[in-house]
Amino acid sequence: MTVENTRDVAVLGLGEMGAAIAGALLAAGHRTTVWNRTPEKAEEAVAGGARRAATVPDAVAAGEVVFISVKGAAAVRKILEEAGGALAGRTVVNLTDGTSAEARETARLAAGSGAEYLHGQIMTIVPGIGHPEAVVFFGGEQAVYDRHRPLLDLLGGKGTLVAADPGVPVLYGMSVHGIMWGLLNGFLHAAALLTDEGVELKRFLDQAAPSLAALMSFLPSIADEVEHSRHAAEYGALRHHHPSVDDLLRESRDRGVDDRLPAHTLSLVARALADGHADDSYSRLVDAFRTP
Repeated sequence: MTVENTRDVAVLGLGEMGAAIAGALLAAGHRTTVWNRTPEKAEEAVAGGARRAATVPDAVAAGEVVFISVKGAAAVRKILEEAGGALAGRTVVNLTDGTSAEARETARLAAGSGAEYLHGQIMTIVPGIGHPEAVVFFGGEQAVYDRHRPLLDLLGGKGTLVAADPGVPVLYGMSVHGIMWGLLNGFLHAAALLTDEGVELKRFLDQAAPSLAALMSFLPSIADEVEHSRHAAEYGALRHHHPSVDDLLRESRDRGVDDRLPAHTLSLVARALADGHADDSYSRLVDAFRTP
């Protein structure tokens, strides 16, 4: 397949995610060079039309835009060091997980070698690469993002530049995952209670759907309270949460269900009450996460 504005691109790292990225670029008709430290992993991409590079510098030299998807910031750093002068004039799109500090350090290394830099945080599993609804958070210069937008959109139709700071998309990704794990852990704890009683979970979800949907609608107001440090609540104050959380804790213990999740929540609420915040909203508990 050939398309207008075909680009020379390189993909370094051909694990599951890197292979999917290479596949999306090849499917769009871009001239794609691939490299992996274990050469055998390049075979599928080569069979799909990619060129295999023998070394990191060869791969980087072949691409105007260099996508990196490996395991950990240390591996990215080693690739950039190996690439050396070949990075000059290229755009590095780093799609490797890590911390915000590691993303910023990688950006500095790339810039020191004369490359432009974008950090991308992919918010989908491998089959979602290229899907119109797949989200990717990007960080970097607006002009660089705009220039390469057609390529970046091949990763996911909901790609967004969230900040010039390459560390911010990392925090976006971590925050989404943190909320996800909290939600999943809360649901699985509830599932243990419900199934202990013999309640069908799908029936529960159908009947509790309005209450569960309302939870998401609370987040903008909670965000506003946190950002403006205004926690006073006319209704639903922390003193009203305490007995309900205590009930959940005792119910869990009575049924032999792990009680650590509600116990932790109760400890947060109790601490806030002891500090004189009984009439504040649940948003007040942000203080406990800021000063554990």
